[in-house]
Amino acid sequence: MPVPPPEITEDESMTTLSDTSTWPPLNELADGFDANKGPVSTALADRTITLVNANGSRVEHQFTRDEVRWDYVAAEGDPHGDERGADRYEAFEVDEQLYYVQFHTSTRPNDAVSLLLDLRSGHALSVVSQIGDTAPRVTQGFMPGVIDGVEVTGTAPAPTTSLLGRRVMWVYSEQHAYEHVYLSPHWYTWHCLAGPERGLADTDEHTTYQLRPGIHVFAWREKVIPCAAVTVADHRNARDIRSHGALFGLDESGSATTHFTFGARGRLLSTTAHPAEYDPAR
Repeated sequence: MPVPPPEITEDESMTTLSDTSTWPPLNELADGFDANKGPVSTALADRTITLVNANGSRVEHQFTRDEVRWDYVAAEGDPHGDERGADRYEAFEVDEQLYYVQFHTSTRPNDAVSLLLDLRSGHALSVVSQIGDTAPRVTQGFMPGVIDGVEVTGTAPAPTTSLLGRRVMWVYSEQHAYEHVYLSPHWYTWHCLAGPERGLADTDEHTTYQLRPGIHVFAWREKVIPCAAVTVADHRNARDIRSHGALFGLDESGSATTHFTFGARGRLLSTTAHPAEYDPAR
């Protein structure tokens, strides 16, 4: 049975919830946060997948069951430069022939990579979360591309406003639950319903891409806790939304990185319809 969350007194609400210095660090959220994580897929093992990014750079990925060897060949003008490495990865099958791959790079310890690979359409989206020195401490870059050798069909991943107005509850475990309110193309609000952050809430930056109809990448960057997340969620059934994701940022020391994958079950709570003249998607 789920453990009932502790009651929060008025004193705690005024002194603890408003004092961001008391908010739990990212590493304290990791315990149990992955209870609803989906099964890890080995479907990419023994395959080589080469991405041709929109900027012309090519990235070859050689997958084993638990390691990806990657070779980045930068196009002219790409500041990333040529580089290669080998890292442990996790892959999740989001939909038929649609995979979410996540790894933390050892050659660039301040970077975490998320790959969205659509082996049916030939489209791909790469998201790099990077720890820096300015606020927000973790920023994200988005690079659409195609998969070399796969016939490209359909629509490329692109920013979308289709989640705006929705209020969704996400359950990560019996002890962890949040609600998200998608406000505008730039902002969303999160509110913790159960877990170490219970009662906390904030409005942070997000970026949302559509991969397939009803399936979206939702990435956010927090300003209080130095972290960012990349999630991919199947919203086609509003009563049973499924997401896979990863959080990346700094631990309580402010110097060491924290990186972990998770999953959630979601459901649509409500939808707000704005009058056309006040539509935040305009």
